Amino acid sequence: MTGFQPAIWFLLAAALIAANLPFVVQRIAFFLPDPGGFYGFFLRFVELIVLYFAVGGLALALEARQGQVYPQGWEFYAITGFLFVVFAYPGFVYRYLWKRQ
Repeated sequence: MTGFQPAIWFLLAAALIAANLPFVVQRIAFFLPDPGGFYGFFLRFVELIVLYFAVGGLALALEARQGQVYPQGWEFYAITGFLFVVFAYPGFVYRYLWKRQ
């Protein structure tokens, strides 16, 4: 089948939303309140890594549902990791670079 399938669009939307969540939500792991400014860039980066693997698990489940799972090399994970970081750029700009009054 050629072209983008609905599962691919869903996966791209999920990756875009998940990549920006750590920078938009002000709670640790999305449900624990921040105890006095502890929630900094390092925890946001850890959440970004966890969400990368969660979206990767979703992609693996979608691929297994459609047929055989194709084995990937380190290049695939490097490219998708950097793509996930690029997807997180709007949230990073909103959190750290946007001037607020």
